[in-house]
Amino acid sequence: MNKDALHEIKAFGMTNQMLTEDLTRISRVHGIELGHMPSAPQAVEAVYYPQFDAAVRAEAAEMAKHYEVFYSLETSIRVLISQTIEAAEKTDEWWKSARVPQAIKQEVTSRIQKELDAGVTRRSMDELDYTTFGELSDLIQANWDIFGGTLFTSKRAVQKVMASLNALRNPIAHCSPLAEDEQLRLQLTVRDWFRLME
Repeated sequence: MNKDALHEIKAFGMTNQMLTEDLTRISRVHGIELGHMPSAPQAVEAVYYPQFDAAVRAEAAEMAKHYEVFYSLETSIRVLISQTIEAAEKTDEWWKSARVPQAIKQEVTSRIQKELDAGVTRRSMDELDYTTFGELSDLIQANWDIFGGTLFTSKRAVQKVMASLNALRNPIAHCSPLAEDEQLRLQLTVRDWFRLME
């Protein structure tokens, strides 16, 4: 292949890439499907979504990204707690240890029993997955001897960031739209969380 032909092919590819990016941006801004990209399967939408108002679906799509961020954050906090206490206790049966406050154990036992009594599939075999976000903060505070110094430098900062995250979690978890300034606050607070571990 000669040099001119290769140059033309590259120019053609770049032009198409730029056009695709422009179409994607227009599609996203105006909420329309232009057909320039393969569409995702609509099986779930065909079954559930036709009954819902378009404005509600649009709001749900907007909130989905915040849910994804918080789901990832909360899951990573659970993993951090589990791994840290497991390493300190040198057993994967750490939930039974004195490291977990009795009040949290009782609440978790009650939640598991309610789920079993409801006849639904148990969400997890890990008791930690039945704790509330506030209880995750309590677990860190109750075990500051293993979380402080090595993972976090300020107990007060951890309390403050966890309280802020918990307040931001409520509208996300309970199907309420997140105001624009609260979206920004979520981004900043997630950054604060990771900064605590630097």
